[in-house]
Formats: sequence, structure tokens, C-alpha cells
Amino acid sequence: MLSYADDILITAQTQQTLIDTFGKLKDISSQYGLIVNESKTKYMKCTRRENTLGKLRAGDIQIDQVKSFSYLGSTVNGNNTLEEEIRERIAKGNRAFYANKALFTSKLVFRRSKLKLYWTVIRPIVVYGCETWVLKEKIIQKLSVFERKILRKVFGATKKKRWKLENQNEYRIG
Repeated sequence: MLSYADDILITAQTQQTLIDTFGKLKDISSQYGLIVNESKTKYMKCTRRENTLGKLRAGDIQIDQVKSFSYLGSTVNGNNTLEEEIRERIAKGNRAFYANKALFTSKLVFRRSKLKLYWTVIRPIVVYGCETWVLKEKIIQKLSVFERKILRKVFGATKKKRWKLENQNEYRIG
């Protein structure tokens, strides 16, 4: 059992173990005046086999099954793939970029400042939790496309293989 703030993650190998552990958690919580919110309580089955969504009965609470959920800012899914997580991370990066679009497109802001903004604001949003990712070529390609899109906005289009910065340093593509 893992807990953080008001989020609790229970792992179990069998459905009965999950029900028993949840029952113990509910009993101990009620001793301290805490209640389990039935509408926010969900469970997910991690399996390679295709499974249909169902409900689980644990005492007087009915728990809905989900295919994926967000936990501590990362998307977790039952078949343990990263495509949904990467798609969500890139969407968050796009939102951060367009929220700061005036800075990125302004001719008054130096390229170096735009790069620093990219490296300190947008890129950390996209790569949050990347230490746990198992990267496939397809995922690397998606992340590279996103980064090149942002860098094109910062530097502008070019036919060369690199962009020149103000102090003659180079930023290589790819």
C-alpha cells in the first residue's frame, strides 16, 4: 500500500486480497473519523489480456473499474503502455507554449532567453516522470517532433542543419 497526501494506492494479486485490504483500510480510517469517497474510489486491473470494465463490491461500497487514471501527475494504464502518457505530456507542453506564445514570437526577446524559457518551463512539463519511461523509437520520434516544433518557433525556419545563436554557439538539430 502506497499513500501520498489523500491518494492511496493498493496493489494486490487477487481480487479477494484487494477487497480484504480495502476493508482494513476503511475500518482503520473510520476510527480516525475519515471516510472513503465512493465516487472517487476506482480500481484498475493490470493485465495483458483484454478485460471488460466491471464493478467491485467491497463491503457496502461499490468500486468502478477504470482503464487508466492520473496518479501524481502521471497517467497509469492497465496494459502498461506509454503512448497515452506521452500524448498527454505533449499536450501539456503545447498548452504551456501557447500560454507563453507572446514571449516566443516577440522580436524584442533574445533567442537565448527564449531557449532558457523553453528549457526551464516547457521541457520539464513534457519530460516529467521520464526516469521511469521505457522509450521506444516511436515515442522518441514523437518527443523529437515536439521539440523541433518549439525550436522552429524560437529560431525560425532554416535550410541549414543548425541554428546560430547570438554568441556564435550552435544548437544542433536532432
